[in-house]
Amino acid sequence: MSDRRRRRTLVVNATTAYVWTVRHRHGDGQPCREILTLGRDGRRTRIVFPDGEGRSSGGGGYGHSGGVSDREHYLNLHEPGVVRAFVDEAARRELLGRGGELDGWELFPAVVEAVALSRAATATPGAPPDCPPGP
Repeated sequence: MSDRRRRRTLVVNATTAYVWTVRHRHGDGQPCREILTLGRDGRRTRIVFPDGEGRSSGGGGYGHSGGVSDREHYLNLHEPGVVRAFVDEAARRELLGRGGELDGWELFPAVVEAVALSRAATATPGAPPDCPPGP
């Protein structure tokens, strides 16, 4: 099994962990799509990103498996911090407990913002965690 298809574990806290994988799928007349699968307690939740107008889901052109983008923002689904942001946002919306399939593009804007804030805080050591990014 290649490295990009491996099952990885994301530990959220002492009692919560998810097994996650990223896949690129296409066929059956459907557009290409990236699928982030989260497993916990025997339930699987698939966060799906189909190609569409102004949206790109890895694999094609200059993209790569795991890359999802709109016209302005890009996320790599192979990065644990990005996966954690999707877990946090889906949990905040109470979408994880039931399993099934979610539209990743609905979560995308909130996750882009969360990832940007996290990276800004990391890039500015010594800044309080709630400090907005800036010069």
